[in-house]
Amino acid sequence: MPLIVNKFRFIAIGAFLAFGLPAQADLVSGVSIVVNDDVITYGEIMDQVAPRVQMLYSLYANDEQRLEEEKRKVRDQQLEELIERKLILHEFTSSGYVTNVLESFIDDQIKKNIQRDYYGDRARLIKTLQAEGLTYEMYRRKERESFIVNYMGYQNVDAPKKILISPLKIEQFYKDHQDAFKVDDQVKLRMIVINQPADGSPGEAKRTAGEVLAKIDSGVPFEEMAGVYSSGSKRAEGGERGWVERSFFKPELAQIAFSLKAGQHSGVIDLPEACYILLVEEVRPAHVKSLTEVRSDIERTLRTEERSRLRKQWIERLKNKSFIEYY
Repeated sequence: MPLIVNKFRFIAIGAFLAFGLPAQADLVSGVSIVVNDDVITYGEIMDQVAPRVQMLYSLYANDEQRLEEEKRKVRDQQLEELIERKLILHEFTSSGYVTNVLESFIDDQIKKNIQRDYYGDRARLIKTLQAEGLTYEMYRRKERESFIVNYMGYQNVDAPKKILISPLKIEQFYKDHQDAFKVDDQVKLRMIVINQPADGSPGEAKRTAGEVLAKIDSGVPFEEMAGVYSSGSKRAEGGERGWVERSFFKPELAQIAFSLKAGQHSGVIDLPEACYILLVEEVRPAHVKSLTEVRSDIERTLRTEERSRLRKQWIERLKNKSFIEYY
């Protein structure tokens, strides 16, 4: 298999040394794993692992033990993904799918890619590939393989007929996971925030907040005053914060917010960094969300779980009838 040189190659060699794998230039194209009648080379593994290892070094530079653990996870994960890809490609070929239609489709897809990404200029694509150490044939093969892997995944895992979530299953999940759907006390809130000016006179923010409060008490709508005076991020929305729980607030604000009834506003709350005025529009006590509220979320969760189960089952079937050998 040809040696593929890209911007990660030098990083990749360092990654292989870090993993204790051979990284000499003459071994890059050597065989690491045989999957049926195809091979995975050291170079392929390096190209997959290198960019991820580079990220790990930046994330765990000060934690050597965690770094080693994460590097092992990355290597194992990338090897598994490469093996799965080879298994799926072999299954496509051995199952006798019609390839002449596929080849025509891939050519059409590449034309669309060129039109979309390279201004319809095939020469621009070729030049970009050359800069990355790739040939057009390599690019086409990659597009072809990606389509096959996605197509086979859809047929064996993702097709609607494969994943059926019954209403009964959703209801049972809801009953078994009540804690996940608990909601603490909430208030629907508007807030005016008047920051303490860094170079202002002491008490300036409190005086301004007092004037704002007086206008609210005289009948000026709270949201109108928030839109004019508030320094908060929701000024344009009239200080609206939507439904919030106690954890949204500082303790000093939480105590006041949850003592107010629907329709009530607070006085001026003077804190070191700013003065606040709160308006509670509605109150919602702690409760468990209804099945209607969470049905779509539960269905998505169950679909994800079922998709994972089906894919694992499918890959295991492919492995059981395949030849895989590590070198």
